[in-house]
Amino acid sequence: MASHRRPKQTNPAYATVLTATAAAAVALSTQSASADPLPDPGKKGVQAQVDRLYEEATQATEKYNGAEEKSEGLQKDVSSLQEAAARKQGELNDLRNTLGSLAASQYRGGGMDPSVQLLLSNDPDAYLDQASRLGRVSDRQAGLLRQFLSQQRSLDQQRGEAAGKLKDLEATRKELGSRKAEIQGKLAEARRLLSTLTAEERAKIDAEEARANRASERVDLGNEASGSQRAASAFSAAKSRVGMPYVWGASGPNSFDCSGLTSWAFRQAGVSIPRTSQSQANAGTRINSLSALKPGDLIIMRTDLSHVGFYAGNGQILHSPKPGAQVRYESIARSGMPFMWGVRIS
Repeated sequence: MASHRRPKQTNPAYATVLTATAAAAVALSTQSASADPLPDPGKKGVQAQVDRLYEEATQATEKYNGAEEKSEGLQKDVSSLQEAAARKQGELNDLRNTLGSLAASQYRGGGMDPSVQLLLSNDPDAYLDQASRLGRVSDRQAGLLRQFLSQQRSLDQQRGEAAGKLKDLEATRKELGSRKAEIQGKLAEARRLLSTLTAEERAKIDAEEARANRASERVDLGNEASGSQRAASAFSAAKSRVGMPYVWGASGPNSFDCSGLTSWAFRQAGVSIPRTSQSQANAGTRINSLSALKPGDLIIMRTDLSHVGFYAGNGQILHSPKPGAQVRYESIARSGMPFMWGVRIS
């Protein structure tokens, strides 16, 4: 079977930027949905604790991404409702001017203007029905008055919906701030723990990361075809991002978190999928067996569905794994994350 090899990066400036970006990612921080008190007594050593913090940070990042996606949707809804209310208000103003002209004409002929009586009535619809039967208003007046009532109710409804959406938006923005603080807290704790290591211990961690990147360059993906043309196109786009750094909340083109990579890749294929791993888990046809996966299928990992990547072929995943790492290929079996199911986007 053919081997996939990524050319080694020879640009020293790029390497410097990549190293600095990865370091910056470690300097940030977050918390997860199911964080245990740290240090975790069930794990030994600083590296294990840091790995746990990184896992919790990526879990919290997906919650942050979900809140951000919700915030963007609410903002669009609010803007749309406010624009519709403004148009409706303009239509009401035009109707009011027309009714005003009719009222002035009727006032000159004597009697109370029907539009005034309408506004004073406890039951405007019943009043209009009775006034029409008794001939107190013309068909034109009745039509205009009914239109006015309908427009007014519609305007009140739109304003009420906009007020509700604004309230939801405010709550979602608060959640965003809280999630961001959790993420930054977790990553700051990881940085603190790493700073307690000796130079030799830090060099060992760096060497392990370098080995993972070298293994990614030499990975054998086989030659199996993708399950759909869209999946093939998205997977091709993702492969072009190998070597880009993990940054929480990032969705490309030069840095990514896990679902940021997959959503960005599908956008390049002209396909819109949800932003978070939990939502992507239900974005297409579910595939329950690893053996049934094809290159370009999404792989949903962890019991809380907080990690996602592409099935790359031959038991490999292409993903943006964690803070301080880069987009790369890894063995699914050795990823340390349980496989939940696959998703095929047709």
